[in-house]
Amino acid sequence: QVQLVESGGGSVQAGGSLRLSCAASGSPYSSTWLAWFRQAPGKEREGVAAIRAGDDRGTYADSVKGRFTISRDNAKNVVNLQMNSLKPEDTAMYYCAADDRWYGLPLSPRKYTLWGQGTQVTVSL
Repeated sequence: QVQLVESGGGSVQAGGSLRLSCAASGSPYSSTWLAWFRQAPGKEREGVAAIRAGDDRGTYADSVKGRFTISRDNAKNVVNLQMNSLKPEDTAMYYCAADDRWYGLPLSPRKYTLWGQGTQVTVSL
């Protein structure tokens, strides 16, 4: 059974940086789309960034463009999220997600069939 395991969350002051990583463990697994979502208390889960196999550009939510960078290591089936210039409003549980299908909105949670357990990111003033 394939599992997605996130790491790298933590607490940081505003303006700081964190790097999240997500690796697929278990049976060999290749995914077309890998993405990061976040969910703050009382809010809906929102797409942060997504990346498709064979395309390094990434798709980003407007709120994180220019600050966050998504990347993937296809050989290791790992996806990373480099987060710079963090703001208090970035505070949330961050989830990794994967999907084999080419179609679907990259930042829609409904697209994704495999999810990690989440890692907490807290940004303080």
